Amino acid sequence: MARHVSTDESVQFYVENIGGITETTVEITPGVTVLTGRNATNRTSLIQAIMAVIGSDHASLRGDADEGRVELTIGDTTYTRTLQRNNGTITTGGEPYLEDATLADLFAFLLEANDARQAVSRGEDLRDIIMRPVDTDEIEREIDRLKTQRDSIDSQLEEIRDIKQRLPELEGERADLAEEISSKKDELSDVESQLDEIDQDIDDKKEQKKVFEQTIDELNDVRSERESVRRQIDTQRESLDALHDERDQLESEREDYEEIPDGRVDGIKAETQRLRNEKSELDSTVDELQTVVQFNQNLLDGNLDIFSDLHEDDQDVTDQLLEDGNDLVCWTCGSETDTSQIESMLDDLRALRNQYMDDRGDLEDDIDELTQERHTLEEKRRQRSQIESRLETIEEEIDDREARIDDLVDRRAQLTEEVETLEAEVENLQTDDDQNELLDLHKEANRLEVEIERLESDLESLENEIEQIEGRADDRDGLQARREDVQAEIEELRTRVERLEQNAVTQFNDHMESVLEVLTYENLERIWIERTEEQVRKGRQTVTEGRFDLHVVRSTESGSVYEDTVDHLSESEREVTGLVFALAGYLVHDVHETVPFMLLDSVEAIDAPRIADLVEYFDQHAEYLVVALLEEDAQALDDDYQRVTQI
Repeated sequence: MARHVSTDESVQFYVENIGGITETTVEITPGVTVLTGRNATNRTSLIQAIMAVIGSDHASLRGDADEGRVELTIGDTTYTRTLQRNNGTITTGGEPYLEDATLADLFAFLLEANDARQAVSRGEDLRDIIMRPVDTDEIEREIDRLKTQRDSIDSQLEEIRDIKQRLPELEGERADLAEEISSKKDELSDVESQLDEIDQDIDDKKEQKKVFEQTIDELNDVRSERESVRRQIDTQRESLDALHDERDQLESEREDYEEIPDGRVDGIKAETQRLRNEKSELDSTVDELQTVVQFNQNLLDGNLDIFSDLHEDDQDVTDQLLEDGNDLVCWTCGSETDTSQIESMLDDLRALRNQYMDDRGDLEDDIDELTQERHTLEEKRRQRSQIESRLETIEEEIDDREARIDDLVDRRAQLTEEVETLEAEVENLQTDDDQNELLDLHKEANRLEVEIERLESDLESLENEIEQIEGRADDRDGLQARREDVQAEIEELRTRVERLEQNAVTQFNDHMESVLEVLTYENLERIWIERTEEQVRKGRQTVTEGRFDLHVVRSTESGSVYEDTVDHLSESEREVTGLVFALAGYLVHDVHETVPFMLLDSVEAIDAPRIADLVEYFDQHAEYLVVALLEEDAQALDDDYQRVTQI
């Protein structure tokens, strides 16, 4: 990015083979610099050179040169711009002051062909000029992205609200489980006490008791394993049910994503490339037309010396061409041609160029629409591919879990048989009532231990669930704050364009009022812009956009006012309006922060005193204001302004 130029330092331009300039060096100081002289003194060429080194592409090579160069020196820093002719095509190089001169071309380089000035003269859409540097499509894409993010946050907040409502119920279940576990442990303690008492009464049957207890222990182990297997079966079946549900949901979602044939996407790509090729051809045509227009305009302005090699005498060729103010020597055939014919031809060429530029804009819209359609189809294809991949994985998991369940069911049946066998053995080992009671107590103790283990497992799962819910609830404040930030970003983006439009209208209306007070046009009371809204088509959608309507208010001799039309503005009034509109864009987009230069040319339609007042007004807003004027117009300006008369 270019450095900001201090208002107390001079800058120097070195120009070689640009427009009608062979070679020159010009130094300008802060404030107003007036380029003055008669026609064909390279004033416009110098302005084009300044534009070129700042970064604009609207500059031409001298007719008899293949290379040109402009240097801008600010303090210890030098910026360069080179132009080179290769097979009739002009290419640029070097390191100019700006990487992108879009804003400068629109609102700082106020030559006759400046789009902001011409939009007023031709009655074009002023809002389009102001909004041209703003990527509104990117703003809409960013809004869509933020909406998706906001919806995701809303889903998380809704989920948190739902699970928080379960907390009281889960905490009640946890208390009930803890109480039940405590009760079961008390029962187990009573059973173990009874077992201890019976053990003391059957010491004389130790050997039988040993076998009996071993069998009881084995029975307990088998029962415990069977219970574990049962719980595994339940877990596997729950997981299997979840997989079935997920599979059903994915199959339903897959219906939402049609299968996109390769040919459809390839067709869109081919059509997009065709349109891009067509746009490239239009670009080349527009560039060629611009070169022809610029060349002939320079010829009219007297900035080209293309006949120097055709005359042997010492008479100044420019004087020869300008002997008759209404005729020029045609550069193709050498015959005299009325300048009005060339100007008419230039108007036709400009109209053709503008038509091509409109066609190019339509192609850009079609390309953007096709690109968006291709991205949408590719995204649908990707979503469907992900769903199908997940379905394949789920089918494999279902098969694995069903096989696992079958194995567990077989194992449970086997353990049940072992339990029945061991219970029969225990029955055979019973010899008296003590052993019968001992068997019953062992069964009861085993039952209680299994029940306690199950209840403790349920309690652990419940506490984990409560902990997760509480953790999610703690995230709520952060999510809510993030949602507010995202919503604020959405609102800021939604209103950014509107704020920019409103600011542009305000700037124009305020400055137009001030300028009209200074210039005092007869019976012209007010020129102002009204911002309205209209429905417009963008691709396949209809959206609401702002529109700038330019109003003209005049007064009668009796003092009453009425609304006039823009078409009835005089050429002077029209030029002033276009310049003030460009100034509004200059201020709205803060062009002065990156471009300290403002260039003003082709203001002959405005009378000299008003030019002087207008220059003084514009001087308040630009650090370096360079104005190209005829000698008679320059005389009305302040004598303190820097003047450049030799280029």
